[in-house]
Amino acid sequence: MKTVSTAALVALALAGCANPYPPHQGRYGPPADGCAAPCTGPGPGMGMGAGMGPGMGMGPGPMGSGAATPPAQVSASVAQLPSGYQKAAAPAGASVYFVNLRNGMVVNNPVRVVFGLSGMGVAPAGVDKPGTGHHHLLVDVAAWDANAPLPANDQHRHFGMGQTEVTLTLPPGPHTLQLVLGDQNHIPHHPPVMSERITVQVR
Repeated sequence: MKTVSTAALVALALAGCANPYPPHQGRYGPPADGCAAPCTGPGPGMGMGAGMGPGMGMGPGPMGSGAATPPAQVSASVAQLPSGYQKAAAPAGASVYFVNLRNGMVVNNPVRVVFGLSGMGVAPAGVDKPGTGHHHLLVDVAAWDANAPLPANDQHRHFGMGQTEVTLTLPPGPHTLQLVLGDQNHIPHHPPVMSERITVQVR
């Protein structure tokens, strides 16, 4: 069996930070060194994520089974709004995703939702910094406008302080969740940076 030296393993691990904005759950990034901190979050589809443990609101039910959730109806994004407002550009390959939840998962209240972001940094609302945005969580939203500020209500939850997780209490039953990144004015980027729309069963 072919073995790999410790030095080679270290070199491979270090190579994983070549992306200036590696997948992360940090706030107010990217910092001056170009690596958003902490660089600990998994990328999309890499499993349940780091830091799993008691108190995460997860039940012993399915860990991500069931039919795919239909995507939300989203208007076609335009780079410039009729008002003349130039939408913030999203870097190629940027993505937002759920770190600890998967489609079809059964969860208990309170439900902890951890946001992951790759290819961009997180900045609070009101901060105009290229390559950044802040999170919005859409709960049971089937359609939204990619060319208008996201509303603020129980179905459109804003995290304008740069938060990267939330704990929710939801009525028992199925609920859809989707993450959307917004610019300093809560307007989705062009093109929109949005997660898969998933369904969780709350009990």
